[in-house]
Amino acid sequence: MKNLSRNFFLHLSENKLLNRSAKKWGLKLGASKVVAGTTIEAAIPAISQLNHEGLKVTLDHLGEFVTERNEAEEAARACVHTLQTIQSAGVDSQVSVKLTKLGLDIDENLCMENMHHIMQAAAANGNFINIDMEDYSRYDTTLNIVEELRRTYDNVGTVLQSYLYRGLEDLDRFKGVPLRLVKGAYKESPEVAMQDKEAIDANFLRMIQKHLLNGSYTAIATHDHQIIAQIKTFVHENDIPYDRFEFQMLYGFRADMQKQLAEEGYTFRTYVPFGNDWYGYFMRRLAERPQNVAFAVRGLVSK
Repeated sequence: MKNLSRNFFLHLSENKLLNRSAKKWGLKLGASKVVAGTTIEAAIPAISQLNHEGLKVTLDHLGEFVTERNEAEEAARACVHTLQTIQSAGVDSQVSVKLTKLGLDIDENLCMENMHHIMQAAAANGNFINIDMEDYSRYDTTLNIVEELRRTYDNVGTVLQSYLYRGLEDLDRFKGVPLRLVKGAYKESPEVAMQDKEAIDANFLRMIQKHLLNGSYTAIATHDHQIIAQIKTFVHENDIPYDRFEFQMLYGFRADMQKQLAEEGYTFRTYVPFGNDWYGYFMRRLAERPQNVAFAVRGLVSK
């Protein structure tokens, strides 16, 4: 039943008709509890509050699967505007981007041009860009683009997913690169991705431990308190300094634990999405945990 529910919401996340309709609804269906606003200006108060509580932020201007050149160029300009707004507002936030929003599916050269504009703006504003990983069909291209950008910029990293069989192997390719490590949120073929939760969790831990022992900066993105506890033990046993890693969780989830980890002295970063293209992101959050469905229903009936 759990896998059926997960597959159902993952299928909905890819429905382009529902995605277009969702932009007209506004932040309905509980999305306002996990999306900080439809504009960067609307999201700034939420970022300021998180900073006040001792939490750093990474901002994601929601949107993916852009098919028009002008949309991709507009997305790049919006990202530059986000970087400038972060700087002028004086908040502590990095920026996460999706390459499909920047034209990857249209023209790889267009996507790279847009990324260079963003990276130059990030460097000018003293900021860091994290390139989110998308589904497996775009995996190798994403990694190639990250490698190309790293030849010019050191303020860029990406995401590796532990449900992929090759996840552990790809860590060697990115030794020394700041990485966000996650379990994975897309529906992937059993040919490329593990389907068993215990196997995914075990690989997640191995990947985290390997990247930490390599001396590479590691963002550990999970809401799993058991894995967090195991990482706490591991860093203490291996004398890994706190400035070599951070914990990350999503905006709107486990807020008490986020603050607790920050109070314990760990670097903590909240992944804060904003924008009116929220539908796909929200459906994947519903797919990840059955509890999120009840969370969404409560958000709807409390309107």
